[in-house]
Amino acid sequence: MLSLQDIDCRDLPDFDQHERVIACRDPDTGLDALIALHDTTRGPALGGVRMHAYSDRGAAVTDVLRLAQGMSYKAALADLPLGGGKAVIIGAPAAPPAGAKSSTLLHAFGRAVHALNGAYLAGQDSGITVNDLVEIGTSTPHTVGTAARQAADGRSVSGDPSPSTARGVLVAIQSALDHRQGSSSLAGVRVAIQGLGAVGAKLAEALLDAGAVLTVADVRAAHLAPFQERTNVTIVDGATIHRSDVDVFAPCALGGVLNAKTIRQIKARVVAGAANNQLATAADADRLLQRGILYAPDYVANAGGLIQLYHVRAGKDGTAINASVDGIAATLRRIFIESDAESVSTARVADAHARTLLKQQHRSHSRVA
Repeated sequence: MLSLQDIDCRDLPDFDQHERVIACRDPDTGLDALIALHDTTRGPALGGVRMHAYSDRGAAVTDVLRLAQGMSYKAALADLPLGGGKAVIIGAPAAPPAGAKSSTLLHAFGRAVHALNGAYLAGQDSGITVNDLVEIGTSTPHTVGTAARQAADGRSVSGDPSPSTARGVLVAIQSALDHRQGSSSLAGVRVAIQGLGAVGAKLAEALLDAGAVLTVADVRAAHLAPFQERTNVTIVDGATIHRSDVDVFAPCALGGVLNAKTIRQIKARVVAGAANNQLATAADADRLLQRGILYAPDYVANAGGLIQLYHVRAGKDGTAINASVDGIAATLRRIFIESDAESVSTARVADAHARTLLKQQHRSHSRVA
């Protein structure tokens, strides 16, 4: 039987006044999940569902707290009327029997989402496919990214947000290059992409089309296969790709890749990727600044998917979505300029702006109430 229980995370270092953190369990299906609602003042908390084999429950709690906060900041800086939330399903998507992904488990998770009465809108994240979201949606209408949408060229395409996420990261790379060297051209630019999943592979294709030279890595051979014989692509080990002699490092796998050790080894002068929570700690943004590495804050660079999901729900077409995603460049430009002027990290600038926007919304909400 499905049970939902609020858990107290106030003493944890990654707690940031989250509104709720809910443990969702269903022994009959093996569901063990967490849903975190960080801030719903701007609107319902939209965020992806991640399924991952966490090393322990503490790691899952840390992940969901950080991811939910990032979604609040992402929505605020993208000027969307949405709050921030996230869900993690604890288990290995392809490792039965315990914690294995199944229709019954996904249906149970859908019931958990439905019990929140629309406060949380579930989208796609690592370990969860669009088809999985369809399964979740059999138990609740509170899902996003499953319906087809009209692309900019008029084609009907999947609701999968990864193309817009990849477009946003491409825009972020160009914005960072323009700020760093006065040109957004990608011709001959050397980019290292860590992770060739749904977003990383699309980013790689877009970069190659623009004339970039790639170094790529992924733990899954199937993701590397399409790039094995490609011109201007070198495949390296994922554990060392951050050391590559490139212009741009694009983390597009899981988080925590930017830490005290790896930052000392990075040769790239720009870091801009799709992964969430790229910084292992807040101090790592300062380390990047000290080394002269321009960092595009992850929740700004990877906001394209969230922007698409919101605009599809609002009935916008692909042209309007692309124009909104391309606005990431202007947001980053302001962050880069302020970072230079104040000699503080781009991450601290972005966080400060996001917190200010959330506080303004809280004050406005209080006056209305």
